[in-house]
Amino acid sequence: MFAARRSVIPTRTGAEGRCAVPLVAIVGRPNVGKSTLFNRLTGTRRSIVGDEPGITRDRIYGEFDWAGRRYRLVDTGGIVPGDEELIASEVFAQARVALEQADALVMVVDARTELARPDYDLARLLLRGAKPVFLAVNKVEGPALAAEAENFRRLGIGNVFPISSEHGQGIGELLDAIAEAIPGKAARPQAGASASRRGRHEAYGAGVNEKEGKKIRAHGEFEPHQTSVAIIGRPNVGKSTLLNALTGSTRAIVSPIPGTTRDAVDEVVEFSGQTLRFVDTAGIRRKGKTKLMAEKLSVVMARRHLEAADVALVVIDATEGVTAGDATIGGYAHQSGRSVILVVNKWDLVTTGRTDGKPPADRGIFERQLRRALKYLDYAPVIFLSALEAGGPRHKGMAQVLREVVAVAAERRKRVSTGQMNRFLAQIDFQRAPVPISRRVHILYMTQAAVAPPTFVLFTDREVKLHFAFERFLENQIRAAFGFQGAPIRFKVKARSAGKNT
Repeated sequence: MFAARRSVIPTRTGAEGRCAVPLVAIVGRPNVGKSTLFNRLTGTRRSIVGDEPGITRDRIYGEFDWAGRRYRLVDTGGIVPGDEELIASEVFAQARVALEQADALVMVVDARTELARPDYDLARLLLRGAKPVFLAVNKVEGPALAAEAENFRRLGIGNVFPISSEHGQGIGELLDAIAEAIPGKAARPQAGASASRRGRHEAYGAGVNEKEGKKIRAHGEFEPHQTSVAIIGRPNVGKSTLLNALTGSTRAIVSPIPGTTRDAVDEVVEFSGQTLRFVDTAGIRRKGKTKLMAEKLSVVMARRHLEAADVALVVIDATEGVTAGDATIGGYAHQSGRSVILVVNKWDLVTTGRTDGKPPADRGIFERQLRRALKYLDYAPVIFLSALEAGGPRHKGMAQVLREVVAVAAERRKRVSTGQMNRFLAQIDFQRAPVPISRRVHILYMTQAAVAPPTFVLFTDREVKLHFAFERFLENQIRAAFGFQGAPIRFKVKARSAGKNT
């Protein structure tokens, strides 16, 4: 049932068994411009960029093309060798994984700051390996700073390149040197969309990728290559622990400090013949609670990753119960049209592992409280688990999550024929609908116009906005007949005489 876990950027293997797409790792101290360089090369805004040091913490993967060859790229958190603080040490551990995986290393330094002991320590660490190392002296935005870049040769790295990640200066020379140093023939980029992306990179273009391969969901069905699953919730509810448990890895940094995750971290799992991409997002909190710019940006990016997902895992901390913040986040998922699964995490702490002397929590009572607080998500299945106790995707709780994800993703893409819908309509007793007489409408016929999420068009005898009680009644009847578990249902109304939506 399970397949081997893959990297978020799939590794392509050549005939000789070696990786045909080389990996380039960007490393350096905090706040030297690593994420800006990553975003420029990949043509995205995948990594959060700001003036605050230490914004990036986890490994962020991407791809870029250069001179007809394709490369993988990994952005790492700021490395300070020897720093024993929890977050800093975890960032260093994540960066070490990238160093081991990489075929070439790019150390980024800030031309406007003096060399410090951590720079020398990191340079020695990189040079101890047998991999090619390149020194990118960043923020060189004038002739005076270009001359100063030579001073950084004291680090002992021979390949020195003055660049400006923000303005795209000097990056071509750096990429030419990397291409020359990596042996073998890398995979060629695909024609079409990738070719246009390659052209931008060769012109040192920045900015956001154009939408490539856009899926039109309004008509018919599509078979996506993978299902994207956003893990969302308040800070410190166990989202990163859940990602690690689902993938059987230490992909995301986990700590008891709220707000540890900033950039979204994703990993791919193969399950029951399906490819599932799980995206761990930053904890979403109220605007008044976010102080640092990095926190504000991470919340914005979390909302964007939710909008791009197919399924949302809304994680709730069992030890705190259902809070107003959980209700707000659940509302975001519902309004966005994503399919939803409610995950009650840390369940062991209120049952078998309870230490406060109180009786164990009752699952039925908790679920009823959850349903009352999140009435608009009554279609979402609920899973109780402890991500910290899970030993990987084969754990009973994790396997249940994977099965539910596959199931709700299929329900989200389900299509009901117009004939089935009209036979269904003929059997409904609309007199039972709790709607005022003046707001009732006669449905002539109904058809499913779209999937993901399921959207139905009602053709009526007059132009009127559906009463919310009528919508709820009709939705419940549709779910009883056809399912659509986990997926929100949308309605549009067309009056036969009006010809326009209401």
